[in-house]
Amino acid sequence: MNQPEFENPEAPALVIGSSGVDIVGRLKSELRKGASIPGQIRTSFGGVARNVAENLARLGQPVTLITAVGQDEDGERLIRGVEAAGVDTHAILRTDQYATGSYLALIDPVGMLQFAMDDMRAASCLTPKYIEDHFHLFREASLLFVDANLPKETLRKIMSLARRARLPVCADPTSPSLAPRLRPYLDRLSITTPNSIEAAILCGSPMTVTNRRQALQIAKSLVSQGVGVAIITMAEQGLCYATSETSGYIPAVRTTIVDPTGAGDALSATVIFALLNQIPLDEAVRLAASAASLTLRHRGAVVPDLSLENLYNQLVI
Repeated sequence: MNQPEFENPEAPALVIGSSGVDIVGRLKSELRKGASIPGQIRTSFGGVARNVAENLARLGQPVTLITAVGQDEDGERLIRGVEAAGVDTHAILRTDQYATGSYLALIDPVGMLQFAMDDMRAASCLTPKYIEDHFHLFREASLLFVDANLPKETLRKIMSLARRARLPVCADPTSPSLAPRLRPYLDRLSITTPNSIEAAILCGSPMTVTNRRQALQIAKSLVSQGVGVAIITMAEQGLCYATSETSGYIPAVRTTIVDPTGAGDALSATVIFALLNQIPLDEAVRLAASAASLTLRHRGAVVPDLSLENLYNQLVI
C-alpha cells in the first residue's frame, strides 16, 4: 500500500476522541521542588481529536467531531470555539458525570516538555452504544481519525463500524501509556503518526529509537504488520515515514520552540488533508512537517491562520 485510497474525499472527515482545556506553563528557570518560580502560563482549548478537527477545518476540510465535554462553562466555550473554526459539532456529547477534560504541562525555558498530566475521564462517556447510534456518520465520512484516549471497548466498536463502512482509519497513539490500545488494530490503520517511543511500543519492539536509521526500521516494521502509512516523529531529529512501496526522511525545521503542545496534531491533520486532496505522499509529509513547525512557534495548540498557502510558504525541501 503506497497511499490510502479514499472513495469520497470531499465528504467530511470523522474525528473521534479527546478534547479539553490546556494549561501550559513555561518555566523561566530550573524547577525547584517545594517552591514557586516565575514563568508564563497560558490556557487554550486542546485534546488530540479536538486539535486535529480544528486543524482540518482551518485547512478547508469538512469535519465532524465526536467527543465528550462536561455540562460546564468550559464545555460550552469549547464547543462554540471549535464550531466557529468550521467543525460540525452536533455529535458532541455533553455529560454531567465528569468535568470537561484538562491537560496540565510544564515546559522548560527552551520549549521542551518536562512534565504533563491529563484528566480525560469525560472521554469514557463515549460508550460503544453512543458510537453505534452515530453509525450514519461513518457511512457519510471520507476518513476516520481516532486518538487512544478512548476506552478499549469503544475503540473496538469504532474499528468494527469503520470496517463495516469501509472507512480508512488514521490513529494517533497519544502517549506511551495509551499506545498499547492500538496494537490490536495495526492492520486496520491506513495512517498512524506516533513519536519514536510510541512507535516502538506499537510494533512490540524493545528498541530505543535514537536515530533516523532505527526510526525507519520501526516504520517499516509497522508497515509489515499492516499499517498503510507509518510516520514517526523524532522531535528535533525530524521524521521518518514508510509504506509498502516507499520510505523517506524529512529533517526538522530549525525553529524557536514557543510551545510544543499540538505540533503532532497539526502534523496528523495536515497529512490527512493532503492525502485526501491527492497530494503525493512525499509532499504531504513535507507539508505536515511545516505545519508542526508553525505550531511550535505559536502559543497555543492550533495556529489560527493555518492554511495550505502558509504551509507551502515554508515548505521543507
